[in-house]
Parts: sequence; structure tokens; C-alpha cells
Amino acid sequence: MLVKDVMRTDVSTVSPFASIKDALKKMRDQEVKALVVDKQHPHDVYGIITYTSILKAVYAEDGDIELLNVYDIAVKPAITISAEVEIKYAARMMVNLNIKRLLVVENNQLKGIISMTDIIEALFKEIGE
Repeated sequence: MLVKDVMRTDVSTVSPFASIKDALKKMRDQEVKALVVDKQHPHDVYGIITYTSILKAVYAEDGDIELLNVYDIAVKPAITISAEVEIKYAARMMVNLNIKRLLVVENNQLKGIISMTDIIEALFKEIGE
């Protein structure tokens, strides 16, 4: 099974200049735990902001995140993978790097996102057949 068979293509993105509160609202409204941070020009890279990065910012700033923007706390560059790779390698990357999501890119263009949950759900389907 390949990454492209499991990945999600409905990726939620956010501007690096958005406030943390705006990012949180978007996460809540779209029911996602991570947002991809948009590139600013064609040769830039994507970033990612997650619940974990927001919680770390809240802790570091003693709860005062009013003046923080997404670019202040985003992980950039985000770790990426090709859609043509077997999911076992995506799982290995996640375990070895202690991360829960990988961005799927092709020619530096966002194609999707794959999470540990996506892989586990695919395995459940596979053993259920």
C-alpha cells in the first residue's frame, strides 16, 4: 500500500501571518488537529502548526499568545514524503522522528497529508477484509 492510497487530499492551510487565535478557530471549525502553513513564494517550503506546537507556545508565553503569529511557532520546514512511497516507510519516519504527520509533496507542491491515524485506519481496513 502506498502513501497516495492512504493520504488525505483535503488539507487545511493557514497563512504564516495569521494569529494563533485565528489558527485555533480554523482548527476548531474544520475539526483538524494540524494546519499546513502556506509557502510565501514558489521556492519556499511548507510548515505545519499542530495542537502540540500551540500548547508549547502557551506554556512558553505563560498563556499570553495575543501577539504571536503562526510563523512564530510553526515547524518549518515540515517533514515531507512522496505519494509513491510504501506506507511502511511513512510509519518508520513518524516513529523515528517522533512525529504524527507528514506532508505529501510532489515537485515542492502540496498534494496531501498523512497521519499515524490514517495509517492505522488503513491497516484496520486491511485486516478486516
